[in-house]
Amino acid sequence: MKEKFLDCTINYLKKYNNYSKEEIKKLRYGLEGIYLTLTKTIVILIVSLILGILMEVVIGLILFNIIRYFAFGFHAEKSFECLLLSLFNFVLIPYILLNTNFNLITNEIICAICFILILLFAPADTVKRPLKSKKKRVIRKILSCITGIIYITLAIIFNNHFISDLLISSLISTSIVICPITYMIFRQPYNNYKKIS
Repeated sequence: MKEKFLDCTINYLKKYNNYSKEEIKKLRYGLEGIYLTLTKTIVILIVSLILGILMEVVIGLILFNIIRYFAFGFHAEKSFECLLLSLFNFVLIPYILLNTNFNLITNEIICAICFILILLFAPADTVKRPLKSKKKRVIRKILSCITGIIYITLAIIFNNHFISDLLISSLISTSIVICPITYMIFRQPYNNYKKIS
């Protein structure tokens, strides 16, 4: 299905422009990213709709992507692995949190662990996007920590189960994708910037 979509789209685009082999390769890579993102998002939304947490998942995705912009993190190489990790992060974690009444102390402990992980491991780069610049890494670490502090503060001061759970869910998901253990589980290298001369 994916290959058919890519081939049809590229053939259509080639009718209106002459592309070099390198440009076609870039087009194919970009289109593959769009295809995988759309199909994964549709599956996530369908599962969340079935579980009755569609709005919660959409808000959680927005919150996650804000902090991920600074913290970066793991990207699965295989689409099936990506889908499984995404369902775990964006559907299962919010579902558990929204259906479990943790007390304030438990939430504070979870937030503290997440913040320590963000402090230690953000930003986490990938093979395809190594963070070569030390200055950018420092800036992204600071911004990840600031965003984490904002999320934690809001999660604790808001006496609202819904908002707190979604903020904490985003922190947990971020901690998972930046943690070296996740990279090890999926057999991907960590700290890729160190491998660039």
